[in-house]
Amino acid sequence: MTARYEREIIANLERAEQSIQAAQMLAAAGYSDFAASRAYYAAFYAATAALLHEGFEFSKHSGVIAYVHRQFVRTGRLAKQCGQDLNWLFELRSIGDYGEIRHVASEEAEKAIRAATAFLQAIKGMLGKQ
Repeated sequence: MTARYEREIIANLERAEQSIQAAQMLAAAGYSDFAASRAYYAAFYAATAALLHEGFEFSKHSGVIAYVHRQFVRTGRLAKQCGQDLNWLFELRSIGDYGEIRHVASEEAEKAIRAATAFLQAIKGMLGKQ
C-alpha cells in the first residue's frame, strides 16, 4: 500500500460504507433517485480507495472508472461483473441526478444497492480490508 495515501484510503472506504447505509435509508423512504446516486458514490469511493492504494489519483469520475477497468478488471484482479456494475451504477446515477422526467425505479435502486455492496466487498477483499 502507498503509505502516502493510507488515511485517504481508509476515509474513502468509510464513505463507501456510509453511502451504502444512506442509500438503504433513502430507498426505504421511497427516494429511489437519491438511493441510486448514493449507491454509485459508494462504488466510486471504493474505486478511489483501490486506485489510491496503487498510487493513482484522479479528479474526474471518468478517469476513476477507466482506470478501474485498466488496473483491475482487465488484469483479472476484479471480476468483469464488477466493472459492468460500476459502469451501470454511473449511468443510473446520471438518471437519478439529471434524468429530468426520467426516474430510477425502486427495483433498480435496490439492485444498485446490491451491486454497490458487492463492488465494495470485492474492493475490500482485493485490498485485504475485510
